[in-house]
Amino acid sequence: MEGKGVGVGIVGCGAIGSVLARLLSRKSVKIFVAALWDRNEWKARSLAESLPGRPLILPPPEMAGVCDILVEAASQEGALEVARVAALHKKPAVILSVGAALTHPELLELAKEGAKIFFPSGAIAGLDAVKAAKEGGLKSVVLTTRKPPKALEGAPFVVERGVDLSNLSEPTLLYEGPAREAVRLFPANVNVAAALSLAGLGPERTKVRIVADPSLERNVHELRLEGDFGTVEVRVENVPCPENPKTSMLAALSALALVEQLADSVRVGT
Repeated sequence: MEGKGVGVGIVGCGAIGSVLARLLSRKSVKIFVAALWDRNEWKARSLAESLPGRPLILPPPEMAGVCDILVEAASQEGALEVARVAALHKKPAVILSVGAALTHPELLELAKEGAKIFFPSGAIAGLDAVKAAKEGGLKSVVLTTRKPPKALEGAPFVVERGVDLSNLSEPTLLYEGPAREAVRLFPANVNVAAALSLAGLGPERTKVRIVADPSLERNVHELRLEGDFGTVEVRVENVPCPENPKTSMLAALSALALVEQLADSVRVGT
């Protein structure tokens, strides 16, 4: 897309993909949405019609030919497809379904083979501290995620165990254990756990607690790090994405920041 700036292709036109596309369209003249794709082609076409420049509707293999950066905002399965296509065309891939790195080991194998794969911080703060602490004796990483019950509806954990979230009257601990299992049981809710695992101690040593709290209107993530460096505590209260309460608005903003960073020549932070 020479002469027009950096062209971005977005695979997945659900809540976070749509928000990201609109933010990119308003945010910067040096970056533009060049192409869109969704399994439901109507979603992609509807979104394209609402954006300036009318992005092309192209499946990932064709998208890679006209875009400089590919963004996956679809699913863990979609993440692997986008990463493969991006690697084949030697394009950077921004993967929003970070949990795919734990459920699909092939994703990280692609990176080892030279693919450029980038994971945004998502709906959490403190990953810079996690990466720094890892170099100085990081011993414990605990993530406590608290969400309104409706944000956890449909999760495999809830469905498989027949949990009735509608009748909760007080905060209820649904899960406590390693990040790897949390990502499998709550694939649409805990991408932050996967990101923490990649940045720090790995999916088995990163501990996750998931709480359904009927008193909340926001998604809350509390991170605690301990090690030879000292202690770090971070709390983030996220406004849910208007289109989907499972997704925090900060996750879309984090993806936007990462895409802009890839298009920029200056980088700030660890």
